[in-house]
Amino acid sequence: MRSAAHAAVYDRLRKQPLWKLLAAGDAHVIIGLLQAHLFNTERRLPASVFYERLERDLEELRAQGADMPQTARAYAAAWLASGWLERTLPPGATEEQYELSAAAESAIRFVSGMQQRRTTATESRLAVVIEQLVKLAEETDANRETRLAALLEEKRRIEAEIERISKAETVPTLDESQALERAREIISLADELIGDFRRVRTEFEQLNRDLRSRIMSEEESRGAVLEALFADVDLISESNAGRTFNAFWRLLTDPVQSAGLDDALEQVLTRDFSRKLDQQERQFLRRVTGILLDQGGEVHDVMQSFARSLKHFVQSREFLEQRRLARLLVDAQRAAQAVKDSVKPYEGLPYELTLTSSSIRSLSQWQLYDPTLNRIDGSVRRADDLDIDLEEVGELVAQSEIDFTTLKRNIRAVLENLSQTSIAGVMQQYPAEQGLGSVVGYIALGTRHGEVTTLEEEVAWQGTDDKQRHARIPAIYFTRERVHELV
Repeated sequence: MRSAAHAAVYDRLRKQPLWKLLAAGDAHVIIGLLQAHLFNTERRLPASVFYERLERDLEELRAQGADMPQTARAYAAAWLASGWLERTLPPGATEEQYELSAAAESAIRFVSGMQQRRTTATESRLAVVIEQLVKLAEETDANRETRLAALLEEKRRIEAEIERISKAETVPTLDESQALERAREIISLADELIGDFRRVRTEFEQLNRDLRSRIMSEEESRGAVLEALFADVDLISESNAGRTFNAFWRLLTDPVQSAGLDDALEQVLTRDFSRKLDQQERQFLRRVTGILLDQGGEVHDVMQSFARSLKHFVQSREFLEQRRLARLLVDAQRAAQAVKDSVKPYEGLPYELTLTSSSIRSLSQWQLYDPTLNRIDGSVRRADDLDIDLEEVGELVAQSEIDFTTLKRNIRAVLENLSQTSIAGVMQQYPAEQGLGSVVGYIALGTRHGEVTTLEEEVAWQGTDDKQRHARIPAIYFTRERVHELV
């Protein structure tokens, strides 16, 4: 491609929201505000909450000398018009909500990635390239002999590895620096994958608009689209983006794959090297499965919603009225073009347009404002007890720094002499070193590797203030038959 062609392509890209955001004079402020409110923690905020938080940050920036003269609402409207924000009204919501556009998310990932230290070519990235290239070559090879030779060679390699590990005194593992490098590469890839969901959503929105436009305009394509929709064909799911996403969604929601991913994440977070990851990286690894499912589920719902609305648009014959309006607009434009040279813009026309007006009511229908109706009740009442189940306890535990390795070792030690034991039994021999954290950790392990009963038992531990504390918890039993799960 010649330089002129490159320049033409980049000229088109320069007009896109992503480039315009990066090239803005106050891009550092805009990206910082958008990242703080709609990227790092929450991805969607009600309009009132977004305005309030944004206004608070703007006041702080002005105090530091930044030139930000407009209000939060004005900036939000400008960013919405520039394509950096999107505003929606989800079903059941009481007010509009703001979220980042796909272009803004890409800009934030690009800029934030510039400050992260990473060598130009890491071993893990090279290993991924080599592994995928070799796999591609093998799986596209139709020669039976070479495929069998490759499989036999892989079999010999695995057998040699098994023999080497079985004879070794210690199992060889990656050193700490290599393990950290691969963990951070996985985090980077997963974060990019989450960003892909937003772009897929944008593709579906554009596809929905394109299909409706085709129904309204071209006769040939309109006939094909209508015929497919009347034949109950889901054009959104059958598109390239739809088929790609459906394949990804099936893989993500596969029970075997999901269970394998959860187990692998739990094992990685118990390794010694994972303690060298910073808090944000550890939190991301703990929540990555839930984030992927939430983001993927949202895209899946959007895709299904667009498919249903498009089918309803056609089957209800609503498109006929829309098409009639489109024809009227085209006819009006043609008529205006035909008389533009003979009729002056300031020349009066023999036509009167009746304007709408507000309704008039009698003063007797007005009601005086009563300030007591909006009086806030200042009384204080005791809050209701929270209903929390074991699954929610497990989710809270996944976000803490509980020493599960020690807890598992304690349970295995007790089960060496007993066929089964409860949490209270374990704590009688091994006091809770982390106080309530140890109790919660035992409950989390019990829900996964023990037998939960409808009974209750009492446990006791000494807090960091040297005070004795007691609690009643579900009676959960660990058995010797499942002790292998606690390795």
